[in-house]
Amino acid sequence: MNPTSNDVLLRPGRIDDVETIHAAILKLGTHIGAPEEIISTPDDLRTYGFGEKPAFSTLIAEVGGEFAGLCLHFSIFSTWMGRPGVYVQDLYVADRFRGRKIGERLLRHVAAQCRKEGGVYLRLSVDTDNEGAKAFYERLGIAWSSYEQTQKIIGEAFFAFADTPENGDHK
Repeated sequence: MNPTSNDVLLRPGRIDDVETIHAAILKLGTHIGAPEEIISTPDDLRTYGFGEKPAFSTLIAEVGGEFAGLCLHFSIFSTWMGRPGVYVQDLYVADRFRGRKIGERLLRHVAAQCRKEGGVYLRLSVDTDNEGAKAFYERLGIAWSSYEQTQKIIGEAFFAFADTPENGDHK
């Protein structure tokens, strides 16, 4: 018997899922053609996702007890709206489970949880070359924002920026 999307179990990620979560993130990086960009380790996820002050949460999808996908997310806040929201950092569905609305179910579950906590929006970023993901999100009503652009500073450039005397610390 082939499992259907009705057989999907959604549950919070647990510390014993860290290796699976990290493997999924590596597969996601490979899928978008940037595996070298992923420098995180399972220990990083263990420390920052399941430590004293978790920086993110995960929602795991299973089909017949087998890992099928995940949504890694965290709370955010809009000063313009004056309300909280949720940022989806990673959405991954294993190839063999695609086409069963697992990604949609993961996103809808995370959005519903956010709404229960007073949230009013969901944000995410999409790799500019990932046309399939863009079409998927658009189909769900998660639209491209024409008035925003993601900016970032990472690695040594970030450390130099943060460590300058102009960082606002008064000594």
